[in-house]
Amino acid sequence: MAPAPAPNPVTEPFPISCIAGRYLLFDVDVIAHCRRAHNICGLLIGTIPNLSQQNVFLGIPLELMPEEARVLVENGAAFIVDDVEIHRKGFGEMSREQRLKYLEEMDRQGTEVARDQQDKAERRKDKALKERGLNREVVEKRKEEPVPESPTPVETLPAEEANITDFDLGLIMKGSRFSSHPAKENLAKLEKAVAETTLFDSSPASPAPSVTTAKPQASSLQKHFVTPTTSYPPLSSPSPEYASPIPAVPKSYPLFRYLHSKGYFHMPGLRFGCHYNVYPGDPLRYHSHFAATGLGWDEEFDLLDIVGGGRLGTGTKKAYMVGGEAPGGDGRGEGLLSGPKGKGKEAVRAFSVEWAAL
Repeated sequence: MAPAPAPNPVTEPFPISCIAGRYLLFDVDVIAHCRRAHNICGLLIGTIPNLSQQNVFLGIPLELMPEEARVLVENGAAFIVDDVEIHRKGFGEMSREQRLKYLEEMDRQGTEVARDQQDKAERRKDKALKERGLNREVVEKRKEEPVPESPTPVETLPAEEANITDFDLGLIMKGSRFSSHPAKENLAKLEKAVAETTLFDSSPASPAPSVTTAKPQASSLQKHFVTPTTSYPPLSSPSPEYASPIPAVPKSYPLFRYLHSKGYFHMPGLRFGCHYNVYPGDPLRYHSHFAATGLGWDEEFDLLDIVGGGRLGTGTKKAYMVGGEAPGGDGRGEGLLSGPKGKGKEAVRAFSVEWAAL
């Protein structure tokens, strides 16, 4: 197996597109960078229109939870941009020459993709012939041999010449009452009709074309139409100066920020009745350790939620976690509490629950 290509470097801070209140990433390199360097997974939501059930795996764009987008902004790794406004302004100021130049670049990339696909097809063909012990030159030579023509050519008459209205029926229906002309006159008419040529005569039947297979040249490549996933280029990359306000987050954000600062990965926890599924590493490699729910410090909750969460978490090989930010915190779930009573204590307290009876 060929080694994976080296990832393209990503410059921080990178833009996060805000579209209809959803935070999206369209650049594959940025998506990989978030997962590799910032423990941010997100959810791929790209799908076939009206046929989402046909997808095995979804594709780009990647949707971020508001908590994920905010933690990236607060860490200085990203900024929020109004994607609609950026595109409206950028494409409105683009000149015709810039548009044509961009279209030419897309055509060039499409030609390169088509050439690569053709080369791969040729290599697969050579490999298949080699496995069967066949020589490619012999196979191509056989394909180039013309198909033999029919030994007995078929002569056809034009439609106008075939439909002769005064044809003598007396030659066919002997003893009939129709007046008959001599057979020699009818034969002369037919020979004359065949010999005459007009502007409306159909062209003679052409022989069957020979079946040949030639290696496609670069000029005969079928163009591959490239659909870019980002608008940069042709638009210039957004500047942090035009960043939008930071995302609004739910009350569970301090717990999310606290666990993220400890190196944990997060995925939405709707399946397990919690806010987050918490993983000690990449979710593709590890099973989740906690089903976490963020609460306010003085928020009341039902004891049955603890029992149900503990039973569910233990039954699915994880612990149920509840946590919140203590009074005096900075609202970001990090740092230490201020004041003499909170000195040396972290701003967020978290408790895990396991059901020992299962």
